[in-house]
Amino acid sequence: MLFDTHAHLDDPKYGEDQQAVIGRAREAGVGLIVNAAENVSTSRATLELTRKYDFLYGAVGMHPHNAHELNEQGLTALRRMAQEPRIVAIGEIGLDYYYDFSPRETQQQVFREMIRLAKEVRLPIIIHDRDAHEDTWRIVREEKATEVGGVFHCYSGSWPWAQEIIKQGFYIALGGTVTFQNAKKTVEVAQKIPPEYLLLETDCPYLAPVPYRGKRNEPAFVAAVAKHIADIRGMSVEELAAVTTANGRRLFAI
Repeated sequence: MLFDTHAHLDDPKYGEDQQAVIGRAREAGVGLIVNAAENVSTSRATLELTRKYDFLYGAVGMHPHNAHELNEQGLTALRRMAQEPRIVAIGEIGLDYYYDFSPRETQQQVFREMIRLAKEVRLPIIIHDRDAHEDTWRIVREEKATEVGGVFHCYSGSWPWAQEIIKQGFYIALGGTVTFQNAKKTVEVAQKIPPEYLLLETDCPYLAPVPYRGKRNEPAFVAAVAKHIADIRGMSVEELAAVTTANGRRLFAI
């Protein structure tokens, strides 16, 4: 069984065929999915999906792109949704200095608030870190996020940085980018990471793996990610699926 630990099935790109997409995931051997929210409205949509499909779980939170949207009313709503039984994480949250859609100071403050919420409700965090490694890790340390743990999703950093992350007990999730031709750093991480810290994801509808690159991504394509990583590591897909699914269950207490 495969576990797509990071999807966005509430995205408008699935507006016409969401049910068919989820059906194809099941046919491809995907037994569990975590849908990650990006703001208050997508957190609500994620919660609805968890009520509709018994193999789908959710994360609620405020993406750094949307950090400027957060207010007290939104924080209250997120806190309430985070206590729903099928919400298993706070995410995705973090910093994005590549696009800077929200001011960096705002991103940092909201990231801190989301970590504090995670500690309050005792849920792990799903971290988005793009071109912001030092500030992301500084805030994680200062806010003592290791108390709840979590995952660095769609990891794109170096192996030395990954080693620091797993030393603190955080997981690393790899997706379609590991199949890209220029993904030398990601391939090195896939080769060297201890299997007990590895998760699989799609980040769909974004970052479809080879041979689907350029198309809309979907959870079924996590099978291609698993095959590629299994080949890199010299193990069977079945072995990789078993260990990464067990990791995901452990992290999200499923």
